[in-house]
Amino acid sequence: MLESSAVLLFIVFVLLFILLLFVVLIRKNGTAALIWNEIIREKITNFIMNQSKEQRILNFVLQNAVRGDPCSVLDTIDMYCSQKEWAMNVGNEKGLILDKTVEEANPSVALELGTYCGYSAIRIARLLKAGAHLLTVEFNPEFAAIAKQMIEFAGVQDKVKLLEGPSEEIIPQLKKKYEVDTLDFVFLDHWKDRYTPDTILIQECNLLRKGSVLLADNVIVPGAPEFLNYIRNNPHFQCTNYPSRLEYMKVEDAMEKAVFLG
Repeated sequence: MLESSAVLLFIVFVLLFILLLFVVLIRKNGTAALIWNEIIREKITNFIMNQSKEQRILNFVLQNAVRGDPCSVLDTIDMYCSQKEWAMNVGNEKGLILDKTVEEANPSVALELGTYCGYSAIRIARLLKAGAHLLTVEFNPEFAAIAKQMIEFAGVQDKVKLLEGPSEEIIPQLKKKYEVDTLDFVFLDHWKDRYTPDTILIQECNLLRKGSVLLADNVIVPGAPEFLNYIRNNPHFQCTNYPSRLEYMKVEDAMEKAVFLG
């Protein structure tokens, strides 16, 4: 009996130790944090609540943010994602880098690859000058539906056009179907393995002019090493790296800006 109790106590101790190690790993390691938040925790919560995380974020915004106030919508999303459930928005810290880059580029036509819930689309749109517009591309129909509602609630729907479908199909259509001459600003925040091929495709479609600015998020976590290698060794681009942290975490991340030299 005593031996059984000792074995059980040992097992409990080992399990608690493993759990503690996992918690520490989540705090320090970006990959572990993404696995926990995006796969384990999210799947369990979705099953229990019978609702997607993205729908929960939208509901929280509809209940707590001020309609027609983009800053209120952004602050409310940041509050939810920092206090309740992590989500892959650019976030408030890297959002400042995005803001500065958009203000410096002062685009008339901007493109975003990866709309998700509409956070960065709203963040960009609120800074656009009169007559400027943003085209934002989202492959996932559920995310696109959420983003459309979020953008309309924020009151920036007149500046944002949401294009649903794969980026590799939409980019070649930009000139003829969407009457885009060239892009002044491009924000890459979709699948990281699409950063390089889509950047190449944008160039092949003659969508960049001298001075066009590309900004890529999450180049450290989850990481875009192929893109960094391509863009930094391309004589047509001048690159700047902005170290930061993964959205709503203390994990190191960065954004990469690339100015097209022609």
